[in-house]
Amino acid sequence: MKQRASTTPSSLSKRHALTQLGVWGLAGMLSACGFELRKAPSYPFKTLFTGIPEASVFGQELKRNIAASGRVEVITDPRDIERADVIFDLLAELPEKLILSRTSSGAVREFQLRLRVRFRLRTREGVELIPDTEIVQEREISFNESAALSKETEEQLLYRDMRSDLVQQILRRLGALRQL
Repeated sequence: MKQRASTTPSSLSKRHALTQLGVWGLAGMLSACGFELRKAPSYPFKTLFTGIPEASVFGQELKRNIAASGRVEVITDPRDIERADVIFDLLAELPEKLILSRTSSGAVREFQLRLRVRFRLRTREGVELIPDTEIVQEREISFNESAALSKETEEQLLYRDMRSDLVQQILRRLGALRQL
């Protein structure tokens, strides 16, 4: 018959103290190495104009994320462009779907989804802060005709994920600017 080890109050307090010491030690090591959670970027501009069409889902997400920082006003009315510190030009937003492989009978087995975005950032005077830049996201997706509807939904989810990734990359690039 097994006997249980008794837990006395002193052994519990020692165990608690050792656990606390370990947690605080780990926190100290993480702060000493420079680790910190990602913060919202601080932009060197207060107002940004963009002429991205309202129909662009990518543009809506980008504008929403820039405005959500609370530090930048997004201007979309061309009549107010003179108030903007910088101008964000979305030059291209191109979703692509390429066939990667086929079965022996010629049916599609895999696709590659791509989302290309070209943009630039400039001042009102025309000084380019970020020259014409293209960012590409790619995802691979298998295809099965018997599950065509679910694969279409998966494709839309992958495009949404790629858009979010591209928006975050652009925000980091805008945040990396030091001065106008």
